[in-house]
This record gives sequence, structure tokens and C-alpha cells, in this order.
Amino acid sequence: MNFIIWIIVGGILGWLASMVMRTNGQQGLILNILVGIVGAFLAGLVLTPLLGIATINQNNFSLPGLIVSFMGALILLAVVNLFSRRRVR
Repeated sequence: MNFIIWIIVGGILGWLASMVMRTNGQQGLILNILVGIVGAFLAGLVLTPLLGIATINQNNFSLPGLIVSFMGALILLAVVNLFSRRRVR
């Protein structure tokens, strides 16, 4: 049951991050879920040691955990956008 919640919350966080980064039209449901989950993993590696707040991947479904996971999804999309724009040129 925890895995299903993890997928749903990851999808919502990925969708919100894609709306903020204006990549929502390029992504579908599966990619939003992947961005949310991989972004939370990235936040666990980078932001958790700095802030001391666990992510959704670490079974922390509190508001600070959701915010840190969202920030990780934003970082992931920013890095992907940086490399995809550089490759087009």
C-alpha cells in the first residue's frame, strides 16, 4: 500500500514541478511519476544532508518532506532542461 501512495505522491510532485518549469506539455503521466520519484531520490542525496529533512522515498509524508521532494524534482527538471537546450544548439 505504501508503494501506491509513493507513486501517487511522486506523480503529483512531478506534475507540479513540470508546471513550474513549463515542461508540462512535453511530459505524460509516466514521466511525471518518474520525475517525482527520481527528484525525491536526488533530493535525498543532495538536500537531505544539508537540511536534515527526509524525502518521500524515505517514508516521510510530512509537509517538509513533500517540499524537499518537490525541490528535488525541480532540480532534476532544471538539469534536464539545461542539457537538452545545450544539445539542440
